[in-house]
Amino acid sequence: MNHPIYRIRSFEKVAPYILRIEFDDATERTIDFRPVLAGELYRPLRDPILFDQVQIDPEVRTLVWPTGADFDPATLHDWPQYREAFIARARRWESLAEKERERA
Repeated sequence: MNHPIYRIRSFEKVAPYILRIEFDDATERTIDFRPVLAGELYRPLRDPILFDQVQIDPEVRTLVWPTGADFDPATLHDWPQYREAFIARARRWESLAEKERERA
């Protein structure tokens, strides 16, 4: 599957869990990450101190966190197309986690 390669040029925090991201093609996206912070990989980022440790990976030019969480820059670039699917996936992850806690 071929898709354009996008690189993140810069970002700024505009509110808790909300980042304005600028890409190398001059596209800008403002993304509220709160609805997708679920599952084993992304749930730890609900901690605002951890979320705020976001950086741009110097090699692949995407957002990364110390936990190893990251997002494909093409997904972030085209966020309006992927947002609802990510939110639905996060809800499934949370539902599965809740069921697992109930079993424990």
